[in-house]
Amino acid sequence: MFALSMATWKPCLRAMTCGNSALATTGLTAKKSSLLHIQGWGFGLAATNYAWRLNVDHNHLKLAKYSIGIGDRFAHQAKAQLQACVQALQNGVQVIPVWNKSNREHTIIGSEPLSVRRAADAAVQALHWEEPYFCDADHITLQTVDRFLDSCDFYTIDVADSIGTPATAADMESFVRRHPELLGRVQLEGVDEHFEVTREHLTRTAEKFLVAVKKAGEVYRKIENAKGAGNFIPEVSMDETDRPQSTMELLIILAAIADEGIPVQTIAPKFSGRFNKGVDYVGDVAQFEPELALDVAAITYAVRRYGLPENLKLSVHSGSDKFSIYPAIHATIKRFNAGVHLKTAGTTWLEELIGLAEAGGDGLARAKQIYSEVFAHRDELCRPYATVIDVEPAKLPPPDEVRGWSSEQYTSALRHVSGTAAYNSSFRQLLHVGFKVAARMGRRYLDLLELNEAVIAKNVTENLYDRHIGPVFLGRAGTVGNSTGRNARSWF
Repeated sequence: MFALSMATWKPCLRAMTCGNSALATTGLTAKKSSLLHIQGWGFGLAATNYAWRLNVDHNHLKLAKYSIGIGDRFAHQAKAQLQACVQALQNGVQVIPVWNKSNREHTIIGSEPLSVRRAADAAVQALHWEEPYFCDADHITLQTVDRFLDSCDFYTIDVADSIGTPATAADMESFVRRHPELLGRVQLEGVDEHFEVTREHLTRTAEKFLVAVKKAGEVYRKIENAKGAGNFIPEVSMDETDRPQSTMELLIILAAIADEGIPVQTIAPKFSGRFNKGVDYVGDVAQFEPELALDVAAITYAVRRYGLPENLKLSVHSGSDKFSIYPAIHATIKRFNAGVHLKTAGTTWLEELIGLAEAGGDGLARAKQIYSEVFAHRDELCRPYATVIDVEPAKLPPPDEVRGWSSEQYTSALRHVSGTAAYNSSFRQLLHVGFKVAARMGRRYLDLLELNEAVIAKNVTENLYDRHIGPVFLGRAGTVGNSTGRNARSWF
């Protein structure tokens, strides 16, 4: 029997992140690489009638227990971002980097998905990273996925716009008939709560979500046809919608995903509270932890009952800077021995601005100019992000005032340290959505990134490791923000 030595194993994992073509570079034949599944690199599926739908006999890329989504708007900070994962590994915890960039961001900046892959590959080579890594086609749809097929091996399939589109009566009836286990009393393992589900509840939930899941299936199969089964990580995203999903809704969604034959490895529901861009969680922190526990328990149920991949885990979108709920996330993943994927995309762009301001001189001048132009176009820039930002116009400093700021004043207003007098969450959120202004500057902005690489990289790494990876994955104390209750989630 063919066996892999550790010397062969790690390079193989690296290569697998780049798709089939990379397997050839390891010297492994496709037949030999298929044994990776037997060695534990595949999906351990429950013995249910769902297994055949999920193509479990193929070679499967497998996302590790802990992973972090990192955005690099201008493809200049991949090495600094990866350094944070290196530090985590040095402290005994593997956190897999997933570089993500959406079609909207590529369109605004004028970049292509290949730029993300190249930056990630260069960082991995420079730091001698020997663990897996991925590039995520973030928030793609059937209309936008094509440009990502050559460069990405992780796909966040966004079907939020289809939630609420009524399913047909035949589809609803068929779903209810297939899932008698979801009627009556539903008890999830590891939690005290149970749910009583009526036929009406189940039918109504199916009506709301089946069309969205079927749309996810269409996108998944398009990717599968292009890349081959098991050669990419599928995530289904339903977070960009008005109302959070309840635990039972999540469980019903997962049953539908299994019916659709999607071997989903991460699922991104909408949680209760506000997950605004680049600032702390706004909601009931005490309520969030038990809700998260119920969602993790629902995933455990779905894995065992429906044969979904055993490494299926929650994906927390707009997860950067949600300091007040990081202890709850850490406690929950430890309690259930569960994984989590934390998306932190936009926070790195803000660290670039902080680094430029810290550098002083031309860097500070450029940071001030960017704010001035963002302020002038604030309505246009905020409009696409209206549901995920709360910018209070009265709290925005006038550009004339900012032009007189020192480096310390600028960085103190922008850096997320809640509770300090200088920190301004409206200033931070406005700049968060203002990267289009820097993109228009082209080399005038990029040249300064390169000139001030050292100070920017320090900020990027410290932000990811100290404020995000440390609290979530290692359980280390991080910055804690203040929260107030709003947008509570219903139990069903």
